[in-house]
Amino acid sequence: MKSVIVIPARYGASRFPGKSLARIQGRPMIQWVWEAACKSRLTEQVVVATDDDRIADVAAKFGADVVMTKKSHRSGTDRIAEVADKIPAQLYVNVQGDEPLLSPSAVDDLIRAMMESPRVPIGTLAHRIESEAEWLSPEVVKVVCNRHQEALYFSRSPLPFQRAFNSKARLLRHVGIYAFRARALAHFVSLKPSALEIAESLEQLRALENGMVIQVIETKYRCLGVDTPADLARVETTLRRQARATSTRKAKRKKK
Repeated sequence: MKSVIVIPARYGASRFPGKSLARIQGRPMIQWVWEAACKSRLTEQVVVATDDDRIADVAAKFGADVVMTKKSHRSGTDRIAEVADKIPAQLYVNVQGDEPLLSPSAVDDLIRAMMESPRVPIGTLAHRIESEAEWLSPEVVKVVCNRHQEALYFSRSPLPFQRAFNSKARLLRHVGIYAFRARALAHFVSLKPSALEIAESLEQLRALENGMVIQVIETKYRCLGVDTPADLARVETTLRRQARATSTRKAKRKKK
């Protein structure tokens, strides 16, 4: 089964214009995402999908396959559907262009789950919520599932409701990486935005409102997306911390 990772990237993000080209340790953020995606063992191709010549030029220079898409697209999913018209595959994985610390193994877990469940139209990831602040935050998208790990609902509100936060409860935070089968992707983008989608500002609710199944695969990968310059600073801090930890491990191995 051919799978293609598509990284939709636009320049005009409202909270952080040009963030795809923001520098992290000397490299543009979109390059960090692309390099991580290329480490996936279960995908045949990684594509940057953009409507902006600046992003396209930078991506081409670091070696990415680039597909220019229409400026009129409402979402990254619409952009991916245009890529699907140009690059045939059975599975398309939507990786956000603002995830510089993307885990290739988490992407592979999602692709593998879709391979093992050929009737599932859409798959996505979620991880456990660890704090009350995370559970309460409207910036954190929560998901609840049925016994088959199929999504029942996504919300920015605390979900499910609890009178008091219980860290031992199975509370899940949605990770915005999706895998679409080709037919499901075409069907999804043919649908009009739904009432719940508009209310919550979550396009995955369009799929649920129209009876499409979304399989939720639990992961330990905790995403650190970049929506603001402050998020970019957090990513750089995390990278420095990781570099120090790696250096310490190497030093300990040399002593042995």
